[in-house]
Amino acid sequence: MEQAEYQLIIVGGGPAGLTAGLYAARGRLRALLVEKGATGGQVLVTDWVDNYPGFVEGISGFGLMEKMTAHADRFGLEKKFANVTSLDLAGAVKTVRLEDGTTLTARTVILCTGARPSRLGVPGEQELVGRGVSYCATCDGPFYRDQEIAVVGGGNTAIQEALHLTKFARKVTVIHRRDELRATRILQEKAFANDRIHFLWNARVSEIMGGDSGVEGLRISHNDGTESTLAVTGIFIFIGVVPNNEVLPLDQLETDGSGFIVTDTEMRTNLAGVFAAGDIRSKNFRQIINAAGEGATAELSAEQYLGSQA
Repeated sequence: MEQAEYQLIIVGGGPAGLTAGLYAARGRLRALLVEKGATGGQVLVTDWVDNYPGFVEGISGFGLMEKMTAHADRFGLEKKFANVTSLDLAGAVKTVRLEDGTTLTARTVILCTGARPSRLGVPGEQELVGRGVSYCATCDGPFYRDQEIAVVGGGNTAIQEALHLTKFARKVTVIHRRDELRATRILQEKAFANDRIHFLWNARVSEIMGGDSGVEGLRISHNDGTESTLAVTGIFIFIGVVPNNEVLPLDQLETDGSGFIVTDTEMRTNLAGVFAAGDIRSKNFRQIINAAGEGATAELSAEQYLGSQA
């Protein structure tokens, strides 16, 4: 049998990757986690996490990822900080090529490359992420109790999240570039019946205004050529998510129509010995807690696979 340097390589160091790494290191596998930046992924820029079990008073995104990293380090997880440039996952031995020319080999690979929210790309958006600009109502909605906020988008996710945000905010303005929603009829009916939800049709956000204290308002461009401003303390953007799949061999992996990896319930992909966990998976819900659970499941499935090949 062709030899491999590692039993397992984990690509990506967010909640899914770190949890897989923790399980692998604790299970004494020859495992390596490869991450292009700091471990933690998108959670590092999440101001506050209020719904992760065990942290009764909540914890900063940075603090949570610091603890996850330290937990994996306690068991001696080997990590390498480098950009992955390509992968070949079809054979019995998988190869992971790095930007510096290094080629790594493993019997199994867990893909945890994550996803990123589609962004508006307007002035103020990047500067105010975590200080009034959010892409997760479940994560950040409770911070806007009795405030006026905006939601951008007209699909199912945008309207579902707008309805969720009415549990906290006194007014939610849905900004949509068309004159009708794309969400399912039942969601539309619920939104139209909710007196806390207001609609701004045929409009788009052209600037997010604010300063050190956070978001203070939005500049709105209307389809008729006019402009206006909207005073809000928060803006939730739901115009889709984009998979971080640029380095993945999409000619080998089964993906859905949006480029997310298709797996079974045990995180197995269509390729033997290859697993996926976290936001890169094709699924409905993207939360820290289910990413971590999927990371554990993927590692256990990888161990099972390795055992079957011994």
